[in-house]
Amino acid sequence: MELQIRPYTADDIKAMVRIWNEVVEAGDAFPQVTPLTEQNADEFFSAQTATMVADVNGIIFGMYILHPNGIGRCAHIANASFAVASASRGLGLGRKLVGNCIETCGKKGFRGLQFNAVVASNEAAQHLYESMGFTKVGMIPGGFINGLGGYEDMFIYYIDTLDTAQPC
Repeated sequence: MELQIRPYTADDIKAMVRIWNEVVEAGDAFPQVTPLTEQNADEFFSAQTATMVADVNGIIFGMYILHPNGIGRCAHIANASFAVASASRGLGLGRKLVGNCIETCGKKGFRGLQFNAVVASNEAAQHLYESMGFTKVGMIPGGFINGLGGYEDMFIYYIDTLDTAQPC
């Protein structure tokens, strides 16, 4: 059994939608409230700078999307979202996906990676990011509305990817 993190293909869409929507519907990590459909997912995923899946023997267990965090003069800083199937959480897959994402940032010419909305109750993500060298650079009080309608603080995390970045 070997993990491969690779660009998604059309054959992966069904599994990707299931994993993505599991996170959206939980209401505790992603800002999206509307689940993807198999019909609109390819358009969404193909619009990203990179969409990668975690594949073990043809089974998709997780994924991430990567894109500029801003436009124009801010487009050299990336943003990403990660989704891991609930049955696969706690096995180190998130660490591998984030590590691959940092490498991909460099290959795509991004100089940094910023997470805008790490929810305060998502302590596992905070621990992971901090253990990988990300810096918590700010907090937005009540910036996230969870799936139960409650307001939670959210944190901004950043890591410099200049060491891996290629010239723009």
